[in-house]
Amino acid sequence: MNKQEEVHDFIQNGHKTYLKHLSIDCVIFGYHEHQLKVLLLKSKKSIWSLAGGFIKRDEPLLEAAIRILKERTGLDELFLQQFQTFGEPSRSYRTAEDIKKLSDVAKASISKDHWLLDRTLSIGYYAVTEYSKVTPQADFFSEKCEWWDVDGLPALFFDHHLIATEALKALRTQIYHQPIGFNLLPEKFTLPEIHDLYETILGKKLDRRNFPKKLLSVGIIKKLNEQKKIGAHRSPFLYKFDKRKYDKALKEGIVLAF
Repeated sequence: MNKQEEVHDFIQNGHKTYLKHLSIDCVIFGYHEHQLKVLLLKSKKSIWSLAGGFIKRDEPLLEAAIRILKERTGLDELFLQQFQTFGEPSRSYRTAEDIKKLSDVAKASISKDHWLLDRTLSIGYYAVTEYSKVTPQADFFSEKCEWWDVDGLPALFFDHHLIATEALKALRTQIYHQPIGFNLLPEKFTLPEIHDLYETILGKKLDRRNFPKKLLSVGIIKKLNEQKKIGAHRSPFLYKFDKRKYDKALKEGIVLAF
């Protein structure tokens, strides 16, 4: 089955596999060169959107989100957090002509009660990952999947700009209670690197002396007997997350005050 036939089959028979009225939209954050990025899809109509999809009828909600993330990133071990549900009546308005444009072979008449014309509520998740680990993969509706700077997003499909904005707010709030940096940095990093990461996410300056002291005091990072060779006179020590304490913090939460 080629891509066009896949799209056609989804349009005509998707309601047999997926729940109607309910979808998932994922805001996938990546960090690269002091910039926070979001993974977006570009449709054949040149419209950009978040990664998303419908939920299979017999599929747990979290498993659906993990499946969608893996399809777009190739990864299945990401920090994943549900943050909000989006349900305005006008958020997912489609016409029969919109559906026909999705596929060159979907030319059959679209009835007024077609499942894709129903009002759709979306459950928002955000995920964070190290940029270099991801191999962006488009879905069968899309021709491109790529990273965009969070401060320079293009016009987005439906209410996806609102979803991305709310996801960033949730990320900035929860970074004080979850060790989110674990998923955005290489396994080994310097204190300036983790400091820059948190500054980028929070969008504000952090004290370079107190910041590492706080992270070290809660025990989620530990100093290694290794140094990173940057230049003739610059060899800062490397650090890594303490996995045991990280998992405990992930389960119980932490309180960071920067």
